[in-house]
Amino acid sequence: MVKKLHTTGTDKVVVILSGGMDSTLSAYKMVEMGFDVISLHFSYGQKTESREFQAFSDISDSIPVSNRYHFELPFFSEIGVGTSSLIDRNMVVEEGGVSETEIPSSYVPFRNGIMLSIATAIAEKEGAIGIAIGVVEEDSSGYPDCREDFISTFEKSINLGTKEGNLKIFRPLVNLKKEEIVKEAISLAVPLNLTWSCYQREDKACGVCDSCRLRLKGFKIAGVEDKIPYLRK
Repeated sequence: MVKKLHTTGTDKVVVILSGGMDSTLSAYKMVEMGFDVISLHFSYGQKTESREFQAFSDISDSIPVSNRYHFELPFFSEIGVGTSSLIDRNMVVEEGGVSETEIPSSYVPFRNGIMLSIATAIAEKEGAIGIAIGVVEEDSSGYPDCREDFISTFEKSINLGTKEGNLKIFRPLVNLKKEEIVKEAISLAVPLNLTWSCYQREDKACGVCDSCRLRLKGFKIAGVEDKIPYLRK
């Protein structure tokens, strides 16, 4: 558990917590900065929905959260049919690595935009000063809604449409590489063994989907063993 460095007792941040390595480190960093964390998770018909929710629950239990929210977004099942291999059971998730020129089939149309919008409503309700999201620029070649310019522009938009108009979107990992994320997580005693990144399986991580490849590469370069179970490495 991360110890708070400081807190006013009133500063809350809504953390979009998928249960993956990036969002988990973001949550721990918000605690380290002294904020009261409100964890927020979405189930949207993804192939590893149950396993991600378990990770969200375990991680929320590992840090001092003042509240937690879990929303089911069934409409994504319709949006994802024929468009996203993360949702459509008839589509195959790529296993060839992230392309620098093509958006992968696992991309879910405007997912981060929709989730950030809901997180904004929760932040207003809870009187939070902002939202934290674990976007990483390294992923932006695959996912346009992970780009720094998208997040900064979105921050301006939500402040034009909210009552107080002074919310901040924290993206503490946006400029980090995966190996740097692994090292920083270890330095904060983040339980990476509780996190889940695989796009395809819930029992053992497949080890070959784009998400598993990026994760394993990060651990390898960092010189650290990944303790979650893998079908293949």
